[in-house]
Amino acid sequence: MLSDVLLGRLAALAVLSPAAAFAALGAYLLLLRTPSERVVSRAVLSALSASLAASLAIWGSAVAAPRAFLQVELGHWFATGSYAFEVVLLVDRLSATMMVLVSLIALTVGRFSVAYLHREPGFARFFLLLALFSTGMLALVSAGTVDLLFAGWELVGATSVLLVAFFHERAAPPRAAVRVYITYRLCDIGLLGGAVLMHDLARSSQWGEVFGGAPWPGAAAPLGPGAATALALCLFLAAMGKSAQFPLGSWLPRAMEGPTPSSALFYGAISVHAGVYLMLRVAPLLQRSPAASAVIACVGAATAVYGTMVGRVQADVKNALAHATMTQVGLMFVEIGLGLYRLALVHLFAHACLRCLQMLRAPSALRDAQEIRAAHAGEPLPTLGLAARVLPAALVRRAYWLALDRFHLEALQERLVAAPLMRLGRLLDGIERRWVAALSGWPERASGDPGEQDAPGAEGRAMAFDPPASDTKGART
Repeated sequence: MLSDVLLGRLAALAVLSPAAAFAALGAYLLLLRTPSERVVSRAVLSALSASLAASLAIWGSAVAAPRAFLQVELGHWFATGSYAFEVVLLVDRLSATMMVLVSLIALTVGRFSVAYLHREPGFARFFLLLALFSTGMLALVSAGTVDLLFAGWELVGATSVLLVAFFHERAAPPRAAVRVYITYRLCDIGLLGGAVLMHDLARSSQWGEVFGGAPWPGAAAPLGPGAATALALCLFLAAMGKSAQFPLGSWLPRAMEGPTPSSALFYGAISVHAGVYLMLRVAPLLQRSPAASAVIACVGAATAVYGTMVGRVQADVKNALAHATMTQVGLMFVEIGLGLYRLALVHLFAHACLRCLQMLRAPSALRDAQEIRAAHAGEPLPTLGLAARVLPAALVRRAYWLALDRFHLEALQERLVAAPLMRLGRLLDGIERRWVAALSGWPERASGDPGEQDAPGAEGRAMAFDPPASDTKGART
């Protein structure tokens, strides 16, 4: 078994290796010129290989240790008043397993992308974002404090949005990226609120101090049931957004606008499981709060039903895989809600590997399906499932059409959430403008907005932007 000092250095190496590659490539791109594809890919893949080697060594030591739990303190990022942002890494069986998964999948996808994105104009940009994503995800899964986890969480979200909009010359990818960004922003309020609650209730941000320092999954957290429920539900809101849980998962199929390697990395293997990891990390809170566990199980079950019904009627292979991922992640939340934490971790690892392979093979899946269909030409069609044989035909047809329209989930979100928020925003904007007009003494227009032409200095600004007299005369004639 490795010493604690060596384990700490390996954990730091695993997180900082892709960060160093990102910093070096970013500086080169900013100061000099775009390096060749070979230089870019070798720099990032070498960093990910070092991260994988360090993660494997940590995992072997954590599995061999009977009570593996080590906090690695790397110092303070900054301090203000009585608060200090502590950079603490946590080495235990959960974090070690996730570090191996993240580095392995990132390295595999990076190697696949060398040929897939060859001569793509955004080749260097993709690998730069791959290095940044790996840094954020490794920091997320190895974070010893909720503050560091929040920083990694935001890095993962930012790179996710940028890779969805990778093909920004088309209209659809930026629109999909905006939807992903809005969903992330709204749901991350839960993680921010959970971090504030943890500081307020437990007087600490370190997982070891809040949960007692026992090896994962540990015993029940030393908090009251009410406090544990509030904290767990805040964190679960963030997990719902990141892991595309019902009814917040309509962004997941749209996120497939990005390159296939990024779809495999984010929405098949790693990023979509970040919410599952967060719930596994706060397992001591769930042991203290049966109500939060019940909510997690119910949301996961609803997501699994929704994902499997919608995924069965998709004509596009990436959309079908996206809903299949949603279904499996929902089942993981059910397992967590039932207290089967180790089973959920095994399910996460196996599903991430399988779905990554399926996503990477998605471009050739249609050809495979055509070959299978041609091989079975002339044979009778397969019989319908049990539900189609038991339920009335009218109900089956209605469910089919609802699944095709994805149960009108996006329309309901726009009508019940987006439209009221927009009306509220316009109302508050009008109130603010009227207050500004009243306090500044500017006259208001009929619409209630202060007349910009009547504001102090407006005449001078208008004169400055007026065209020359000759141009004005010519325009009038």
